[in-house]
Amino acid sequence: MDRLTIGQMSKINNVSEQTLRYYDKIGILKPIEIDKFTGYRYYSIKQCARLDMIQYLKSLGMQLKDIEVQLKTYDTKLIKSFLEEKSRSIDAEIEALKHQKNALQRAISNYERYESSPPDGTITLEYIEKRWIYSYKMSTNFYDFGIEIYEEELRKLKEDMERNGPRQTYFCNTGNRVPYEQIINRDFISSDLFVFVDENVPENLISTIKAGTYLCIYCSRFEQEIPYANRLLDEISDRNYTIAGDYICEVITDLPDLMNGERGMFFKLQIPVRIT
Repeated sequence: MDRLTIGQMSKINNVSEQTLRYYDKIGILKPIEIDKFTGYRYYSIKQCARLDMIQYLKSLGMQLKDIEVQLKTYDTKLIKSFLEEKSRSIDAEIEALKHQKNALQRAISNYERYESSPPDGTITLEYIEKRWIYSYKMSTNFYDFGIEIYEEELRKLKEDMERNGPRQTYFCNTGNRVPYEQIINRDFISSDLFVFVDENVPENLISTIKAGTYLCIYCSRFEQEIPYANRLLDEISDRNYTIAGDYICEVITDLPDLMNGERGMFFKLQIPVRIT
């Protein structure tokens, strides 16, 4: 056991011969002897301890260059410092994965809502729970222009989110509002763009949309929004309902098949109402 071939060393430690050759090349585990005629490498059983340490540190996420430093210095403070930093890094990765999992669940939920939604143009009366949003005050009313300005304002919303912290994964579920004072006069002036968020966003960054009864219409084309919103307003008048708050256009989901190079969207237009 004091003179193991590379094959034997490989087998009893469950590592490949290629790995042992690489460790020899970079100098972190050199054989005790290399036959000068055959080039065969020989190891001592005692070197298994060093190999165990290399494999252990690798399993903790340490790079080989850092392992080499540790094996040369025998500095326990160095390795402890690395382990503490690695632990913090894993915590951050776990947190990021939690946010990613939540984003996946929201995206799946939005596609399920899309698949179960009524056809384009359908009007429904629905109770909608309280919602949380991160909003951005727009400088331009895109209703006066078109989808190009809407896309420009979305860029500004994304930049604002980047500056202030909400993760871009919320961007899959956007919306905009027309204030009550404008919508009662059918004056389409959008006050803000927003994304729907959850409790993971700090309270100081978000506002709420109150729970309530909403008259809704489903819409699949950007240019149909105002005509469909006017249909909602006509329906409110016909049913003798009272407008009870801001008009909301919610993008349930972006559709993957872009139409004529434009964003494909499925909307839910909503106006809160009181039934008298």
